[in-house]
Amino acid sequence: MQVNRLEKLLEFLKNEPDDEFLLYALATEYLRLNQTDMALSYYEKLVNEHPGYVGTYYHLGKLYEALNRNDDALKTYQTGMQTARAARDNHALSELQSVYNQLNGFGDDDDDDY
Repeated sequence: MQVNRLEKLLEFLKNEPDDEFLLYALATEYLRLNQTDMALSYYEKLVNEHPGYVGTYYHLGKLYEALNRNDDALKTYQTGMQTARAARDNHALSELQSVYNQLNGFGDDDDDDY
């Protein structure tokens, strides 16, 4: 019998309870299973306990958006941009800036007259 991915991740976490990648993987797996409360708790744990884990901010922000918590999403994107700058992670910075701008209504509309 094959053990499912969630069970494996939870088993790994028992041995490495502070592993940021495992926490991120669990959050992502819970989100994939539409267990948003559990996903949210793991993403929030990551930003609180591992604020340097840049990849969390995009996904947490998107989850906040899906939950109509746009103010939380904007704050998360802002913090993520600061973290990405500090880590010199230009790819993450670009992604975060893009979703931040979209949420603020600064999209790339072709209707702009210059």
